[in-house]
Amino acid sequence: MTHADLNTGMVWRLHHGDQEIARLNVTGADMPWMHADIEELPGFEEFRPVFTEQEQAADEEDWDRLEDCFERIRSALTMTFPDGTPVAEFWLRIHGDGTAGWRWYGEPLDEVNS
Repeated sequence: MTHADLNTGMVWRLHHGDQEIARLNVTGADMPWMHADIEELPGFEEFRPVFTEQEQAADEEDWDRLEDCFERIRSALTMTFPDGTPVAEFWLRIHGDGTAGWRWYGEPLDEVNS
């Protein structure tokens, strides 16, 4: 991961299995959070309900439900850096207005926390 991957205009990608389902077009960063406009691709619609539930859980400060949504997202989806290498771990929120915010880690969280 290079510093250039954080630049506005860079594209991170969201995958379900081998299928690219969304492109995250970076609009800025407020470290540790990245921000982007999302370009939905075929296959994304299947995951819209979990992102909607996640946003509701955050608005309602239902932290257990929010954590459950993050786990469901991370177990079903993967993310790649603009150079195509996999992101080891991420917390992703996709908002109803077509924007996204995420933070990422260079290694799995179970290794970060151990």
